[in-house]
Amino acid sequence: QSFKLLGFLDVKSVPCARESVLYGSLGSLVVGLGHFLATSRVRRSCDFAVGGFICTMLGYWFYCRYNLAQRRIRQRMLKEGMRNKILFEGTSLDPGRKETGNERSDS
Repeated sequence: QSFKLLGFLDVKSVPCARESVLYGSLGSLVVGLGHFLATSRVRRSCDFAVGGFICTMLGYWFYCRYNLAQRRIRQRMLKEGMRNKILFEGTSLDPGRKETGNERSDS
């Protein structure tokens, strides 16, 4: 069963959503409690806690999504490289193939 945050963000199936909400909650607690301990103003501390939640959640969201995109690009490049290795192995287009004197063309 899925958990939808604000009615539209499916935390279970969207990559990075769960971690972003968890880190946002932790950031909210730290910022709100820190502001309360510094000023003893409850309402203002709650405002800071909400701001801390939003900033921490969005910051981690972008960080996580950037890393996910980089990982997918590396996986795509690796998959293409493996496909090319299998396709060109043993042919004259194989970059890892060692040329011998008999196979070398002197033109």
